[in-house]
Formats: sequence, C-alpha cells, structure tokens
Amino acid sequence: MTEQLGQDTRDSLKQRIIDAAQRGEPLVIRGGDSKADILGRSIEGPILDVGEHAGITSYTPEELVVTVRAGTTIATLLETLEAQGQTLTCEPPSLERRATVGGTLACNLSGPARPWGGAIRDAVLGVEMINGSGQLLNFGGTVMKNVAGYDVSRLQAGAMGTLGVITRVNLKVMPIPECVQTLAFECDASTALQTMRMRAQQAGPLSGACWHNGQLQMRLSGSDAAVTHTAKHWGGELIREADALWRDLRELRLPCFTSALPLWRLSVDPSAPVDAALGVDIIDWGGAQRWVSTDVLAETVFARVKSDYGHACLFSGGDRLTEVRSPLDAANVAIQRRLKLAFDPKQILNPGRLYRWM
Repeated sequence: MTEQLGQDTRDSLKQRIIDAAQRGEPLVIRGGDSKADILGRSIEGPILDVGEHAGITSYTPEELVVTVRAGTTIATLLETLEAQGQTLTCEPPSLERRATVGGTLACNLSGPARPWGGAIRDAVLGVEMINGSGQLLNFGGTVMKNVAGYDVSRLQAGAMGTLGVITRVNLKVMPIPECVQTLAFECDASTALQTMRMRAQQAGPLSGACWHNGQLQMRLSGSDAAVTHTAKHWGGELIREADALWRDLRELRLPCFTSALPLWRLSVDPSAPVDAALGVDIIDWGGAQRWVSTDVLAETVFARVKSDYGHACLFSGGDRLTEVRSPLDAANVAIQRRLKLAFDPKQILNPGRLYRWM
C-alpha cells in the first residue's frame, strides 16, 4: 500500500541549505520541536523547519518495510502500522504526538524494549539526506542486504543533525506480539539488578525490565504459550493494568522527568552497582540505562560513570550551554571532526548541538 500524506519540501530545504552555506550562516534543524530542550546543548540561530516535509510514501506490510518522510510524526507512523498489526520494536516516544521520525533517528531515541527489540538505528534500512553543501544523498535501501559495508544510514543515529538533514527513512517493522504480560516484584535497586541479570541470561520472551519506586517490573512479550509458561515459572505478581507504567516510561512522563533537578541519563554495564553518591531514580534496559536526578557537578558525574566503563548525558535541565555529554578521547574527537567536515564542510548544520567543538 502507498500513502499520499503530507508534502515533499526537499527542493526548498536544499536551496535554504545552499544559501546558508554560501553565507556561512548556521542553521538550527527542527522537526516537531519536541526535543529542543533535551539531550543536546542549547543552540540558537535561524530555524530550518523539516516538520512540513512529511508523509508515508510507501508501506508494504507483507514485506515488513515502510518508507516515510522525516517530518512524519511517530504517532502517525505507529497508528498506520498498528492498523496492519505491526509496529516498531524499539518503542520510540511520541512526546505528545510531536516527535518526528527524522528527529527520533537523529537523537537515536528508543523506549523500554531497546535491549530486546533494538534501537531505532537497528530498524533503519536506508536514509535519504541533504548534506551541508545542499546535496541530496541516498544510503542503504529497503532490504537488509543493502546496508552492508560502510553503514552511513545508521551513522545519522545520534548525530543530532550535525551531519546532515534527514529527509526520508526506510524502516523495518515487525508484527505486534500476540501476548504481553508484566510481572512485579517488590525489592530494592541492588536486588532488582541481580534479578534483571539473572533473567536476561535465561531463555524467555523478555521485552522490558525496569525498576522504579521500589518495584521491579518485567514485561514478557511473544506468543501466548511462551509468555504464559515463562510467567508461571518466574513468579511475581501479575499486573493486569501495566500499560500505564511502560507508556509513561516510554513517553518520559514519570516523576523524575519533571523534576526541578538536572536529569542525567547514564549508560553503563548492567552489572555495575548503583552509585551511592549519585543515587538512582529509574533503572531501565535491564540495568544498562539509569536515570538520575541530581545537582552533582557534571565533572563528578562524568568521572563516576567513566569508572563503570559507561557514559553520561545531561538529558534535561542544568547548564545546557556547556558540554552535556561525557568527554571523548583524542582519537574519537578527531574522527568526529573529520566526519563533520566530510558531511558539512562549512559547519552550518546544528553547530554545537552535540558537542561545543563540533
């Protein structure tokens, strides 16, 4: 099936970038404006609006492939997929229906199922983008075999618009699970981490493992037989109305996301103990992602997370004019700078959004 929704604004986007490059004028890329105050550094400048470049241009349910323009909202895409019994397994947030496909990929933002269903980058088969010189480029295709070798498509995941303006994305989709159940266990954070690690090493249809407010919740998704069998053997309390927790976690609506304190997102080894100096509000992704609201200095957070072989991002709040991500070593800084110059020679696309020096 093919949907003719939205409009194609590539020509105007290309011309705007060409004009900006000639003037050396920086551009701030915006889609649904749902993530301007999170994840990256605060930057200012003329806005390049990608939100109007929207629409599902091709969808073949039997092939499990959908092609969308970057300004298409996540909410619109998921509703279209759900009508065919399909979904994106990474559970991207819709953020009050404002989040777009392009912005979600640029931020590599995924939900609670990420360790088991993959990140948004793992669903990408191909990307069309405009580089900093105004050239329209295509990478990948519509099947997995097209993404072998140098995977430039997925390189855009997490680049936050600093390497180009995403205009179209080909995505792999999957059937919605037949059965979903959630088991709850009252425990402290340390016990939750031990349980998460144990269950992750066992065969079972695990699709979510989150500790919050003194309770570990483990979600099972798959065939009715597999879910029922696993739930019986794992024990715990079966939560009949568990959708609200997973939805609020996915949509960043739990209390720590609205706290007045700076909110940090930590990515660490799942076996790392909870840092007593930082504390923890939420443990997600089976222990690999931890949310911490604290006014501890950024340098302290970066240092403590580095000791656990992880990295930190000041997700929201705090001083967003300084660096908000764990510092890179010299080799990685050099690679990032070369990539920036290759895709954006005049350095006009979201300059400083990812790092102050990029």
